[in-house]
Amino acid sequence: MTTAIFTNGRIYTGDSRHLFVQSVVVRDGLVHDLGSNADMILQYKTGDAQVIDLQGCTATPGLIDSHLHLGWLGLTFLQLDLGKARSKDEMLVLIKQKANETEANQWIQGFGWDENLFVGGGGIPTIEELDQVAPHCPILLARVCGHAYLVNSKALELSGYHRDMEVPAGGLIMHDPVTQKPTGMLLETASNLITKHIPKPDYEQLKDSLRSSIRYAMAHGLTGAHTEDLRELRGLAQTYRLYDELINGEELALRCNLLVYYPHMHELRDLQMHAGYGNSHVQIGAVKIFADGALGRRTAFLSAPYADDPSTSGYPVHEQDELTELVRQARSLGMPIAVHTIGDKALEMVLDSFDQFPAIAYKDRLIHTQILRPDLLERLKHPNRIADIQPRFLAGDFPWVIDRVGEERIQHSYIWKTMMDYGIICAAGSDTPVEPIDPLLGIHAAVTRKAPGDTHGGYMHEEKLTMQEAIHLFTVGSAQVTNEDHVKGTLSRGKYADMTVYSKDLFSMDPDELLSTQVVMTVIGGKVCFSR
Repeated sequence: MTTAIFTNGRIYTGDSRHLFVQSVVVRDGLVHDLGSNADMILQYKTGDAQVIDLQGCTATPGLIDSHLHLGWLGLTFLQLDLGKARSKDEMLVLIKQKANETEANQWIQGFGWDENLFVGGGGIPTIEELDQVAPHCPILLARVCGHAYLVNSKALELSGYHRDMEVPAGGLIMHDPVTQKPTGMLLETASNLITKHIPKPDYEQLKDSLRSSIRYAMAHGLTGAHTEDLRELRGLAQTYRLYDELINGEELALRCNLLVYYPHMHELRDLQMHAGYGNSHVQIGAVKIFADGALGRRTAFLSAPYADDPSTSGYPVHEQDELTELVRQARSLGMPIAVHTIGDKALEMVLDSFDQFPAIAYKDRLIHTQILRPDLLERLKHPNRIADIQPRFLAGDFPWVIDRVGEERIQHSYIWKTMMDYGIICAAGSDTPVEPIDPLLGIHAAVTRKAPGDTHGGYMHEEKLTMQEAIHLFTVGSAQVTNEDHVKGTLSRGKYADMTVYSKDLFSMDPDELLSTQVVMTVIGGKVCFSR
């Protein structure tokens, strides 16, 4: 029996019976006892006990990201980073620099551009501008949301593009209304026409990139992650093998719940896997479905037209009967379901499909739930439904989203305080690499309702969360998603000894100090997996 004493800290447990303690005693990966420094040292400091001095730092239960993409994140480390571009010209310069280093017909993949961050206007690069800076090599550039892409003529040529080619359901190739020529913009699944022609990383390259992203997650204080990777890591069997080899084999320790993209449901049956299959570090999660797109390119499905473009309300990825059939297939396997739903009409469609089937032991999750209506709140308030929110979206979406959805509809959007007060179960994630993985940035957005550097009092300030409420989202809330709140989410006797330790006191600081706070230690099962 191994014993470790984490002592001399200000440890927030999340357990109302002992909300703050100084020391936590760990035996065999579980919280054995907790209390004052003197009591824990007196009782448990024997010859073989390890003592870890937290040096007065604040700790919380380990932070769990309820929705991200570790496989995708790892691959972005290999791609051109366009997230730093603050104008169209800057973006084109970055592409040209990369093209100058790239041989003819070799692909350039980039990620992270966001026209809403461009200063001085100028719009999005046209296909002609992309051809000018990269005439000799095909390019595919994913927007920060992952729902829109830019390509050049070389990429279209290599994909065999023609005006009448069939586009995958839910996707669009944008054309100039005058010339009817492609603009270089692809929406949603239309990118599949391009990606199938890009050489895929081999197994060891995938493993190396995933190893990097797992370590990156722990360096930012995460002890757990709910990740959807089957498209990047190529199927359920290979995805599970990669995580098993890295986390169980190499003992990287991060507790990962693996969502299963719906076209791979047959693999669940073939491999005899189910929700909860695995162990405490790697396990199978819910079936992932997309109901709509994103607000950035107006592909999120709204119940009324966009305020800044009345010609569209967005569109669903699946028609109602198709969506219901996917839910039926998942339920036939006994699987919980996780649905990407940003617009209120998309949420209504998902709930209509859910209502046709009895609940199961595991909870279903509605990922993002950004645009709501009052009538949808009651339908979300269900013991088997979780609103899986991304607080950091607020920092990236405001203020432009106000014009996009309108002053009236924004009052029912990003309303996390209202949702929690209403009794809706909520969890929080980053959706990285769409937003930064750092959970402290998500907590900052939740408690301040503003982006770093903003000096105002917060967007819709009445929706601000307290520090404890925000941490609850990333701990108890994220544990509830997978029915693991009996072993995760709080530091309580018998639960996993997972902790995140910080350089500053989260509970006495000005919230803006979160931006300069560092994670100094990440502890998983009593093992120090990262320290600064």
